[in-house]
Amino acid sequence: MNHRLVYLCDWLPPDFGAVGQYAVLSAQDLAKDGCAVTLVGLTSERGARSKQETIGQGTLSTVRAYRPKYPKEKFATRVLWTIISNLLLIKAAFTAMCRADSIVFTGSPPLLLHFIAPLNLLLRKRLIYRITDFYPECLIAERGRAGIALRMLLRLTLFWRRRIESFEVLGLDQAQRLRDSGIPEERICLKRYSSPVRVNQDVLLLPLPQELAAAAGVILYSGNWGVAHDETTFLEAYTRYRLQSKNGLAVWLNATGAKADRVEDILRARGLPFYRSHLVPLAELPRLLRTADVHLITLRDAFVGYVLPSKTHACIESGKRLLFVGSERSDVHLLASESLPKEMYWRISVGEVGQLVSALHAIEASVLAERFPERRLEAIGVGV
Repeated sequence: MNHRLVYLCDWLPPDFGAVGQYAVLSAQDLAKDGCAVTLVGLTSERGARSKQETIGQGTLSTVRAYRPKYPKEKFATRVLWTIISNLLLIKAAFTAMCRADSIVFTGSPPLLLHFIAPLNLLLRKRLIYRITDFYPECLIAERGRAGIALRMLLRLTLFWRRRIESFEVLGLDQAQRLRDSGIPEERICLKRYSSPVRVNQDVLLLPLPQELAAAAGVILYSGNWGVAHDETTFLEAYTRYRLQSKNGLAVWLNATGAKADRVEDILRARGLPFYRSHLVPLAELPRLLRTADVHLITLRDAFVGYVLPSKTHACIESGKRLLFVGSERSDVHLLASESLPKEMYWRISVGEVGQLVSALHAIEASVLAERFPERRLEAIGVGV
């Protein structure tokens, strides 16, 4: 009999959510290996149907629970939405969990651990925690402090984590966070994501938006720009850089998240060149990644080891330049420094605006030298 496995996550495609996108890929791989997988996630589409398919030696059943989107800026609404969402996921998956041999669950929706772990006292299944994001640690990092309620929640979270049989982490920085919290090394398994799309080097590029046509090159920020991602360092450096470079690099903001609109508003208020799009379809992502000259990833220091930007792998696979504003302790830096040539990767610490301005000039010179090899000497002097 095939190993029966239930996999729980948040938003399933076509809804945007990196955790759901990767959950689909993981579930498909498990089915190919011979498992009978039931994937349970959220959808914003009413009346969405479940489906079952044979993949390799196994099967994949996809179950979708309807949930509306919600305003993330309202904390009370976020808490209520999270509680209801977790309960609906448990309800949708309950029958399959009773029959399962193993249950895999992710860090999204937040605090799903607090629903799965107590229930498993009755189910007694093998629990595998695919710890994508840490909660409530992310909430504490967002607020910059932990009040009495959050300290109590963290203690309860650590209590339930110690009763999980196995953890799958996305990076070595996450593994360190778990060890620091008392999880034994033997329960931790490094299982990185790969790129959710294949980025062929000869893929047809997307048409360049008119707003970016006159720029020396394109800096792309694609995906979620949320509370874990620093925006101040880049915005201040980009402002100074554009005052010094008349036809320099311009920003393509293909983003959603808590800070995406704020970044757009600041760029517009300062009269800086940029173009905003609201996430291309996943099938178009390889073309977008190859269209850019440089990819921007940012991460606040407080979130190192609690969050690993999932787009890192796709950005590296694109073969384009990568600019990381964040700590060298993050696995973003580890992966990029190991995978990319030195001339294709820049890391600047959060708050180092002057260094980032210099890096932007260096990147502009690199882009121009690539586009116009005959002007290499001229390009080297750009921004000097």
